[in-house]
Amino acid sequence: MAKFTGKVALITGASSGIGAAAAKLFSKLGATLALSGRNIENLKTVASECEGETEPILIKADLGTEADTKLLIEKAISELGQIDILVNNAGVLELGSIENTTLDQYDRVMNVNLRAVYHLTMLAVPHLVKTKGNIVNVSSVNGLRSFPGVLAYNISKAGLDQFTRCVALELAPKGVRVNAVNPGVIVTELQKRGGLSDEAYANFLERSKQTHALGRPGEVDEVAEAIAFLASSEASFTTGCSLPVDGGRHAMCPR
Repeated sequence: MAKFTGKVALITGASSGIGAAAAKLFSKLGATLALSGRNIENLKTVASECEGETEPILIKADLGTEADTKLLIEKAISELGQIDILVNNAGVLELGSIENTTLDQYDRVMNVNLRAVYHLTMLAVPHLVKTKGNIVNVSSVNGLRSFPGVLAYNISKAGLDQFTRCVALELAPKGVRVNAVNPGVIVTELQKRGGLSDEAYANFLERSKQTHALGRPGEVDEVAEAIAFLASSEASFTTGCSLPVDGGRHAMCPR
Protein backbone atom coordinates (compact mmCIF):
# COMPACT_ATOMS: atom_id res chain seq x y z
CA MET A 1 0.00 0.00 0.00
CA ALA A 2 3.00 2.35 0.33
CA LYS A 3 2.98 3.27 -3.37
CA PHE A 4 3.71 6.96 -2.83
CA THR A 5 5.96 7.06 0.20
CA GLY A 6 8.42 9.92 -0.28
CA LYS A 7 6.38 11.36 -3.16
CA VAL A 8 4.80 14.82 -3.26
CA ALA A 9 1.47 15.04 -5.08
CA LEU A 10 -0.11 18.33 -6.10
CA ILE A 11 -3.86 17.90 -6.64
CA THR A 12 -6.07 20.70 -7.98
CA GLY A 13 -9.80 20.91 -7.35
CA ALA A 14 -9.25 18.90 -4.16
CA SER A 15 -12.01 20.54 -2.13
CA SER A 16 -14.74 18.18 -3.41
CA GLY A 17 -15.64 15.33 -5.72
CA ILE A 18 -12.95 13.40 -7.56
CA GLY A 19 -10.16 15.65 -6.30
CA ALA A 20 -11.14 15.10 -2.67
CA ALA A 21 -11.34 11.34 -3.19
CA ALA A 22 -7.91 11.34 -4.86
CA ALA A 23 -6.44 13.35 -1.98
CA LYS A 24 -7.70 10.86 0.61
CA LEU A 25 -6.47 7.86 -1.38
CA PHE A 26 -3.05 9.35 -2.13
CA SER A 27 -2.64 10.19 1.54
CA LYS A 28 -3.53 6.63 2.48
CA LEU A 29 -0.90 5.42 0.01
CA GLY A 30 1.81 7.49 1.66
CA ALA A 31 2.00 10.66 -0.44
CA THR A 32 2.74 14.10 0.95
CA LEU A 33 0.02 16.39 -0.40
CA ALA A 34 -0.37 19.92 -1.68
CA LEU A 35 -4.09 20.47 -2.18
CA SER A 36 -5.66 23.40 -3.98
CA GLY A 37 -9.22 24.62 -4.39
CA ARG A 38 -11.34 27.73 -4.24
CA ASN A 39 -13.10 26.80 -0.99
CA ILE A 40 -10.60 26.77 1.86
CA GLU A 41 -13.11 25.44 4.40
CA ASN A 42 -13.85 22.44 2.21
CA LEU A 43 -10.10 21.91 1.75
CA LYS A 44 -9.68 21.87 5.53
CA THR A 45 -12.40 19.23 5.79
CA VAL A 46 -10.71 17.07 3.16
CA ALA A 47 -7.35 17.48 4.88
CA SER A 48 -8.86 16.37 8.18
CA GLU A 49 -10.03 13.16 6.51
CA CYS A 50 -6.59 12.33 5.07
CA GLU A 51 -4.80 9.50 6.84
CA GLY A 52 -1.18 10.26 6.03
CA GLU A 53 1.57 10.94 8.53
CA THR A 54 2.20 14.39 7.01
CA GLU A 55 -0.49 17.05 7.14
CA PRO A 56 -1.38 18.34 3.66
CA ILE A 57 -0.56 21.92 2.77
CA LEU A 58 -3.63 23.80 1.60
CA ILE A 59 -3.53 26.47 -1.09
CA LYS A 60 -6.58 28.55 -1.90
CA ALA A 61 -6.39 29.21 -5.62
CA ASP A 62 -8.62 30.18 -8.52
CA LEU A 63 -6.99 28.55 -11.53
CA GLY A 64 -8.72 30.98 -13.84
CA THR A 65 -6.23 33.53 -12.49
CA GLU A 66 -2.61 33.37 -13.65
CA ALA A 67 -1.27 34.77 -10.38
CA ASP A 68 -2.98 32.02 -8.39
CA THR A 69 -1.59 29.36 -10.71
CA LYS A 70 1.94 30.66 -10.19
CA LEU A 71 1.35 30.86 -6.44
CA LEU A 72 0.28 27.24 -6.39
CA ILE A 73 3.59 25.98 -7.77
CA GLU A 74 5.68 28.43 -5.77
CA LYS A 75 4.05 27.47 -2.47
CA ALA A 76 4.22 23.73 -3.16
CA ILE A 77 7.94 23.95 -3.91
CA SER A 78 8.80 26.36 -1.09
CA GLU A 79 7.02 24.22 1.52
CA LEU A 80 7.58 20.70 0.21
CA GLY A 81 10.69 21.05 -1.93
CA GLN A 82 9.58 18.95 -4.88
CA ILE A 83 6.68 17.77 -7.03
CA ASP A 84 6.50 14.12 -8.09
CA ILE A 85 2.87 13.92 -9.21
CA LEU A 86 0.62 16.59 -10.68
CA VAL A 87 -3.10 15.78 -10.79
CA ASN A 88 -4.88 18.35 -12.95
CA ASN A 89 -8.38 17.76 -11.67
CA ALA A 90 -10.00 21.20 -11.30
CA GLY A 91 -12.74 21.77 -13.85
CA VAL A 92 -16.04 23.53 -14.51
CA LEU A 93 -19.05 22.81 -16.68
CA GLU A 94 -21.49 25.15 -18.43
CA LEU A 95 -24.72 24.08 -20.11
CA GLY A 96 -25.43 25.31 -23.64
CA SER A 97 -25.30 24.64 -27.37
CA ILE A 98 -23.78 26.61 -30.26
CA GLU A 99 -27.01 28.62 -30.31
CA ASN A 100 -26.95 29.78 -26.72
CA THR A 101 -23.50 29.34 -25.15
CA THR A 102 -22.17 32.84 -24.54
CA LEU A 103 -18.56 33.76 -25.08
CA ASP A 104 -18.29 34.44 -21.35
CA GLN A 105 -19.35 30.86 -20.66
CA TYR A 106 -16.94 29.56 -23.28
CA ASP A 107 -14.06 31.58 -21.82
CA ARG A 108 -14.85 30.43 -18.27
CA VAL A 109 -14.78 26.76 -19.26
CA MET A 110 -11.72 26.99 -21.48
CA ASN A 111 -9.76 29.09 -18.98
CA VAL A 112 -10.16 26.56 -16.15
CA ASN A 113 -10.38 23.26 -18.04
CA LEU A 114 -7.61 23.86 -20.56
CA ARG A 115 -5.67 27.12 -20.28
CA ALA A 116 -5.01 26.70 -16.55
CA VAL A 117 -3.90 23.10 -17.10
CA TYR A 118 -1.51 24.29 -19.81
CA HIS A 119 -0.11 27.00 -17.54
CA LEU A 120 0.16 24.86 -14.42
CA THR A 121 1.80 22.02 -16.33
CA MET A 122 4.28 24.42 -17.94
CA LEU A 123 5.28 25.72 -14.50
CA ALA A 124 5.46 22.23 -12.96
CA VAL A 125 7.50 20.55 -15.70
CA PRO A 126 10.98 21.65 -14.51
CA HIS A 127 10.22 20.16 -11.10
CA LEU A 128 8.74 16.97 -12.57
CA VAL A 129 11.80 16.50 -14.77
CA LYS A 130 13.99 16.64 -11.65
CA THR A 131 11.97 13.92 -9.92
CA LYS A 132 11.16 11.88 -13.05
CA GLY A 133 7.58 12.45 -12.00
CA ASN A 134 4.29 12.19 -13.84
CA ILE A 135 1.03 13.95 -14.62
CA VAL A 136 -2.55 12.70 -14.53
CA ASN A 137 -5.16 14.92 -16.17
CA VAL A 138 -8.82 14.46 -15.28
CA SER A 139 -10.65 14.64 -18.58
CA SER A 140 -14.07 13.16 -19.42
CA VAL A 141 -15.89 10.73 -21.68
CA ASN A 142 -17.00 14.01 -23.28
CA GLY A 143 -13.48 14.29 -24.66
CA LEU A 144 -13.83 10.91 -26.37
CA ARG A 145 -17.44 11.06 -27.54
CA SER A 146 -19.80 13.82 -28.68
CA PHE A 147 -22.83 14.93 -26.68
CA PRO A 148 -25.21 17.84 -27.30
CA GLY A 149 -25.95 20.54 -24.76
CA VAL A 150 -22.52 21.01 -23.17
CA LEU A 151 -20.55 22.26 -26.15
CA ALA A 152 -17.82 24.30 -24.46
CA TYR A 153 -17.19 21.52 -21.95
CA ASN A 154 -16.88 18.93 -24.72
CA ILE A 155 -14.36 21.09 -26.59
CA SER A 156 -12.30 21.67 -23.46
CA LYS A 157 -12.06 17.96 -22.68
CA ALA A 158 -11.23 16.99 -26.26
CA GLY A 159 -8.48 19.60 -26.12
CA LEU A 160 -7.27 18.19 -22.80
CA ASP A 161 -6.96 14.72 -24.32
CA GLN A 162 -4.88 16.06 -27.20
CA PHE A 163 -2.80 18.07 -24.73
CA THR A 164 -2.19 14.86 -22.76
CA ARG A 165 -0.93 12.98 -25.81
CA CYS A 166 1.25 15.81 -27.11
CA VAL A 167 2.89 16.56 -23.76
CA ALA A 168 3.41 12.83 -23.18
CA LEU A 169 5.48 12.69 -26.37
CA GLU A 170 7.38 15.85 -25.52
CA LEU A 171 8.31 14.74 -22.00
CA ALA A 172 8.88 11.02 -22.59
CA PRO A 173 12.58 11.54 -23.44
CA LYS A 174 12.96 13.21 -20.04
CA GLY A 175 11.33 10.34 -18.16
CA VAL A 176 8.08 12.14 -17.32
CA ARG A 177 4.85 10.27 -18.02
CA VAL A 178 1.55 12.05 -18.86
CA ASN A 179 -1.82 10.32 -18.82
CA ALA A 180 -5.50 11.10 -18.44
CA VAL A 181 -8.59 9.51 -16.94
CA ASN A 182 -11.90 9.99 -18.76
CA PRO A 183 -14.78 9.57 -16.31
CA GLY A 184 -18.36 9.02 -17.37
CA VAL A 185 -21.16 10.32 -15.18
CA ILE A 186 -19.81 10.35 -11.63
CA VAL A 187 -21.91 11.30 -8.62
CA THR A 188 -20.48 14.74 -7.78
CA GLU A 189 -21.72 18.34 -7.71
CA LEU A 190 -20.33 19.13 -11.19
CA GLN A 191 -23.59 19.06 -13.11
CA LYS A 192 -25.53 21.01 -10.47
CA ARG A 193 -22.81 23.65 -10.38
CA GLY A 194 -23.11 23.75 -14.15
CA GLY A 195 -26.80 24.66 -13.92
CA LEU A 196 -28.90 21.51 -13.40
CA SER A 197 -31.64 21.75 -10.78
CA ASP A 198 -31.92 19.06 -8.10
CA GLU A 199 -34.80 17.47 -9.98
CA ALA A 200 -33.01 17.59 -13.32
CA TYR A 201 -29.89 16.08 -11.75
CA ALA A 202 -31.88 13.25 -10.19
CA ASN A 203 -33.35 12.51 -13.62
CA PHE A 204 -29.87 12.73 -15.13
CA LEU A 205 -28.55 10.10 -12.72
CA GLU A 206 -31.56 7.87 -13.40
CA ARG A 207 -30.98 8.20 -17.14
CA SER A 208 -27.34 7.17 -16.57
CA LYS A 209 -28.56 3.65 -15.84
CA GLN A 210 -29.37 3.38 -19.55
CA THR A 211 -26.45 5.38 -20.97
CA HIS A 212 -23.73 3.40 -19.17
CA ALA A 213 -23.19 -0.26 -20.06
CA LEU A 214 -22.69 -1.22 -16.41
CA GLY A 215 -26.12 0.20 -15.60
CA ARG A 216 -25.22 2.96 -13.15
CA PRO A 217 -23.26 6.18 -12.69
CA GLY A 218 -19.81 5.93 -11.12
CA GLU A 219 -18.47 6.90 -7.71
CA VAL A 220 -15.58 9.26 -7.03
CA ASP A 221 -13.51 6.53 -5.38
CA GLU A 222 -13.57 4.52 -8.62
CA VAL A 223 -11.98 7.41 -10.50
CA ALA A 224 -9.49 8.06 -7.69
CA GLU A 225 -8.27 4.46 -7.93
CA ALA A 226 -7.63 4.89 -11.66
CA ILE A 227 -5.74 8.14 -11.05
CA ALA A 228 -3.60 6.44 -8.41
CA PHE A 229 -2.81 3.56 -10.77
CA LEU A 230 -1.65 5.88 -13.56
CA ALA A 231 0.43 7.91 -11.10
CA SER A 232 2.09 4.83 -9.61
CA SER A 233 5.07 2.75 -10.67
CA GLU A 234 2.60 0.04 -11.67
CA ALA A 235 1.93 2.17 -14.78
CA SER A 236 5.63 2.75 -15.45
CA PHE A 237 5.30 1.83 -19.16
CA THR A 238 2.10 3.83 -19.74
CA THR A 239 2.12 7.34 -21.18
CA GLY A 240 -0.14 9.30 -23.54
CA CYS A 241 -3.11 7.20 -22.38
CA SER A 242 -6.72 8.37 -22.03
CA LEU A 243 -8.26 5.79 -19.71
CA PRO A 244 -12.07 5.62 -19.73
CA VAL A 245 -13.55 5.18 -16.25
CA ASP A 246 -17.10 5.38 -17.50
CA GLY A 247 -18.96 2.12 -17.06
CA GLY A 248 -18.53 1.42 -20.76
CA ARG A 249 -20.20 4.59 -21.97
CA HIS A 250 -17.45 5.38 -24.49
CA ALA A 251 -18.17 2.07 -26.26
CA MET A 252 -21.92 2.55 -26.57
CA CYS A 253 -23.93 3.59 -29.65
CA PRO A 254 -27.68 4.17 -30.08
CA ARG A 255 -29.64 1.19 -31.41
